[in-house]
Amino acid sequence: MNLTDVEDQPLEMQWEYLLESLKSLVGSRPADLNGVLFLIGVQELGHGARRFTKEQKQDLMHIGICKVLSLSSYYIYEHTDKDGWPHYILNRALPQGGIDKQEALLKMHVIEYFKGI
Repeated sequence: MNLTDVEDQPLEMQWEYLLESLKSLVGSRPADLNGVLFLIGVQELGHGARRFTKEQKQDLMHIGICKVLSLSSYYIYEHTDKDGWPHYILNRALPQGGIDKQEALLKMHVIEYFKGI
């Protein structure tokens, strides 16, 4: 996956490229931003693919959000608990805005995350 090839394109084109790249990497295209955040959470947890409860899936999406937003210091990694789950703390307030602005912020950070791996 080489996201730098499309970094001069609009955000939505970069996002579509990422989703298609993930399809070839994991075997299916994530349905939406939440699906990608879940994949990031699983990656950061480092326990491999397995079945997760509904609560664990929500926790994994939260890990994904914290990890990608840590790239801009919105969150800071705090520690890993005894079960191996990473924990983050809010470092600075997230920008105000509607759902569209928040989604764009997350997508930009997700794209940066995948550029780094």
